[in-house]
Amino acid sequence: MTIPFNADMLGQARTGAVMAIAAMLCVQTGAAIAVTLIDRVGVEGAAWLRLVWAGVLMLVIVRPRPTAFTWATFRMCVVLGVVTAGITLLFMAALARIPLGTASAVEFLGPLAVAVTHGTGRGRLLWPGLAALGVLLLTEPWTGAVDPVGVLYALASGLCWALYILLTQRVGDQVAGINALAVSMPVAGLVATLTVGHLVLPRLTPEVLLIGIGLAILLPVVPFVLELIALRKLTTAAFGTLMALEPGFAMLIGLIVLTQVPGPTGVIGMCLVVAAGMGAARAGARTPPVVPAEVGT
Repeated sequence: MTIPFNADMLGQARTGAVMAIAAMLCVQTGAAIAVTLIDRVGVEGAAWLRLVWAGVLMLVIVRPRPTAFTWATFRMCVVLGVVTAGITLLFMAALARIPLGTASAVEFLGPLAVAVTHGTGRGRLLWPGLAALGVLLLTEPWTGAVDPVGVLYALASGLCWALYILLTQRVGDQVAGINALAVSMPVAGLVATLTVGHLVLPRLTPEVLLIGIGLAILLPVVPFVLELIALRKLTTAAFGTLMALEPGFAMLIGLIVLTQVPGPTGVIGMCLVVAAGMGAARAGARTPPVVPAEVGT
């Protein structure tokens, strides 16, 4: 059954798009700041700080109750936490080898795949296709100047990101409030500690730990909350294509914070992904889900 696209749905799509854009700005600003910490705590340390503090903050702020979950939704949140750790650890490994804008553009192939496989109508290929062209212009793979290992890390992060989009929408539809993140973020911090904690802990100082708190708020606490809410208002296809804006934001933040200057081809590519993101958001509203209340409330 086709659902009419009325003014209310347009407003809903715009709200979801604004939340997604705010999340992207937080992500790219946080990633740029994290890059500046690599020399002090390494790639693993920059990722670990974000994930562990985010997990602690979400537990303290939300204090999830068992009644918010069924066993099925709890397991789903745990899987989401593992995927979240994969996104962060792999993306930081990519940033150690390739520029922020390039890494974000390659990583975007994950959301692009979601947009293509879950899209409908004329926009199913139009907006993702335009976005893909923009990503190609941003990365310029024909120059052969990009570190292939860094690209592989970014691709692996993109795969995790695609899974993250699908899982986040499912848990957002089935778990009340932001309780899902109060499980997934501590799990992500635990995964990071088990995998890279032994490399990070000897390098930590009180100053770096304090910086990590602010960094965790900027990325991933605030953007993940915004994305959870946005995915209640947007289809996965629209959200995935809207993520095309992220490489453009990454390029701007990389220029401002890291002085990574884009060429004219990159600027054109950024304009294309912005156009694709706007087109996807305009027609990307979904029927609002009925989120269950906590059991016993």
